[in-house]
Amino acid sequence: MNRTELVSLIKEKESFLCVGLDTDITKIPTHLRRAKDPVFEFNKYIIDATIKYAVAYKPNLAFYECLGKAGWESLEKTLEWIPRDVFTIADAKRGDIGNTASMYAKAFFEQMSFDSVTVAPYMGEDSVKPFLEFEDKWAIVLALTSNKGSMDFQQLPLSDSYEPLYKEVLTKCISWGRTDNLMFVVGATKSSYFKEIRKIVPEHFLLVPGVGAQGGNLQEVSQHGMNKDCGLLVNASRSILYASSDESFHQAASVEAAKMQEEMKVYLNTYMK
Repeated sequence: MNRTELVSLIKEKESFLCVGLDTDITKIPTHLRRAKDPVFEFNKYIIDATIKYAVAYKPNLAFYECLGKAGWESLEKTLEWIPRDVFTIADAKRGDIGNTASMYAKAFFEQMSFDSVTVAPYMGEDSVKPFLEFEDKWAIVLALTSNKGSMDFQQLPLSDSYEPLYKEVLTKCISWGRTDNLMFVVGATKSSYFKEIRKIVPEHFLLVPGVGAQGGNLQEVSQHGMNKDCGLLVNASRSILYASSDESFHQAASVEAAKMQEEMKVYLNTYMK
């Protein structure tokens, strides 16, 4: 999916909601565990219940890889179930040297047909650029994450400039790609940082986890992170997936997604310039 199509989808649905498919087989409703493929069955219900409100879906590959061959089959069927006109993100956080990165890119973009994949930039340019060589595909680079451990490295001041490391990551990475094939992960729990981040990457899209169960503030993220094309994909996982644990779980998920979409509609009309 190219940038024009993504922006058009956001405007059409009046939403920038990404539903994270972090499907934990131990948390899905009991009645689904009797299905031949419980993970896919759960995902199917969630997708059908939220497709009206979501512009993107983000399977977290760890929840599928841990199940071995069955997990990969669930992922493949899930990806096939997601409508083609919706943006898909492989939350894989890959990061390796060039030739290995090229194989990862082929796996996600050619074999599985994801629109994008999350990438760790620690090994530098040659670990990211192979993901930028595919037409209408995106690399989503980890910049400032929402976890506690982000303090360990991402926010350490550099000795020469005293600026935090994540700012150097942003500054360096924008020379590798373009605004139509490169996004950045910025956690919603760091919403106070969005003003500074937008000074460095004013036009790029940001994938924003941490809203919902992790306590990120959607209004603050929208106010300080939105640009003329919206420029945000805000992810919600647990707050939607596990809104209920009974047989009406998909209805509860739909209600939660609708709430977020209604709030996003307000912010699109208020902050998108």
